[in-house]
Amino acid sequence: MTHRQVLEALSGLLLAMFVAMLSSTIVSNALPAIVTDLEGSQTGYTWVVVATLLTMTATTPIWGKLADQFSKKVLVQSALVIFSVGSVIAGFAPTMEVLIGARAVQGLGVGGLTALVQVVIASMVSPRERGRYSGYIGATFALATVSGPLIGGLLVDTVGWRWCFFAGLPVALLAFVVLQKTLRLAVVKREVHIDYLGATLLMGGVSLLLVWVSLAGNQFAWGSGTSAALVVAGLVVIAAAVFVEARVAKDPIIPLRLFRDRTTSLATAASVLIGVAMFGATVYLSQYFQLARGMSPTRAGLMSICMVGGLLVSSIVSGRMISATGRWKNFLIGGMVLVIIGLAMLSTIDDTTSLVVVGVFMAVLGLGLGATMQNTVLAVQNSVAAADLGTGSSVVAFFRSMGGSIGVSALGAALGHQVSDQVRTGMTALVEAGKVPADALATLGSDSTSIPDLATLPAPVRQVFEHAFGEATGHIFLIALPFAVLSLVLLLFIEEKPMRETVLRDDEIAAGTEAAASR
Repeated sequence: MTHRQVLEALSGLLLAMFVAMLSSTIVSNALPAIVTDLEGSQTGYTWVVVATLLTMTATTPIWGKLADQFSKKVLVQSALVIFSVGSVIAGFAPTMEVLIGARAVQGLGVGGLTALVQVVIASMVSPRERGRYSGYIGATFALATVSGPLIGGLLVDTVGWRWCFFAGLPVALLAFVVLQKTLRLAVVKREVHIDYLGATLLMGGVSLLLVWVSLAGNQFAWGSGTSAALVVAGLVVIAAAVFVEARVAKDPIIPLRLFRDRTTSLATAASVLIGVAMFGATVYLSQYFQLARGMSPTRAGLMSICMVGGLLVSSIVSGRMISATGRWKNFLIGGMVLVIIGLAMLSTIDDTTSLVVVGVFMAVLGLGLGATMQNTVLAVQNSVAAADLGTGSSVVAFFRSMGGSIGVSALGAALGHQVSDQVRTGMTALVEAGKVPADALATLGSDSTSIPDLATLPAPVRQVFEHAFGEATGHIFLIALPFAVLSLVLLLFIEEKPMRETVLRDDEIAAGTEAAASR
């Protein structure tokens, strides 16, 4: 395909990717208002994010497999329809439980869009040229990340949070129409057997562990029988999933043979840790600006530009330089170093840190994430056989999203516990100083994991909550830091192979030539 043909086909794909990314970023700024309006808790806040990540994670490899059997265009359009249905349900959700379920439906569509865009691009252009187009994906991701919080903030401040879910519907419709007109790909069918059992077991096992992490310490004690039962059940189900993948599944959702390649295994392991650091730490920044700094959703959205600006620059520049030079490892290493520096700096913030300083810290983190997110996928695509492009791409996305689910859940639990402790301590001090009535400790402190409406609180109590959320946010960046360090260690051991300039590997071309000669 010529560059123009690729760009025409890419236009609809990027619109689809934009609406998928927008679904996360537009909601992030609205979450404090949503949870307050639906009378949710910190756990509910966490699960509105985790529900989407979990279903996206479980279905991403399935979409990759389907791409080897059915029309990629129809699959992308189907994912858009599923996403739109979830958005409508979320927009009308009367309770936190319905909203979390609707977000799970959205995740099914987002999983398809995330996997299929990478698969379609991989089927159109060689790995060497793919760096240029990965830069476009990074730019789209950055645009959605910049505009999402701003649009979400404006909608919350004007017409209400429910419009955050309706806003993506026109974009999804436009993407559907553009794909119908521009995407022309031959349907190349390969014999595939979709491993629904393996995917279900994986999602079930991880969900049990995430439920344990989210609820332990609030709904039941860490050392209770309920806690032990959830852990044992989660580990047993995950072990069953591994057995199914290794011995039972004819065409496993995660082919273990892919991990014989060192680049694939190290990049995949690093992606899990990148997911923990990226999703887990950054998803709570909007909450920090609104609850620790008293910002409106719109102002909180403006603050996100600092991180996304860095992400935009580094994703485009690194993609173009990889295409120009064929070298990619230095960008991964340099990006992870910046991620570590950014997380370390953000771990020092609290409710009094200068906003200019916080913005600089966020920009550094954004520069690092932009150079690592897409390029780990690129490294794996460069390593695997052409027949495994869909599976290899989706496996990396699968594990990165899995890491994100774990990070959001675990760091959300840590944030909730720390806020609870800080609020109890602060309220006790206010009661002893006679600044609030004695019964205030009972009414607020007993439910200190709930997310308050700061505007309705007395000034001393509001300061207690702002301080609690400020201190706790810095703490979760500190928790995320070791995961980023370990990811850097793994990336250091990756063997760099220059980007190949054909879709097929050299050994595949040689095998094809020999087969043709023998005929």
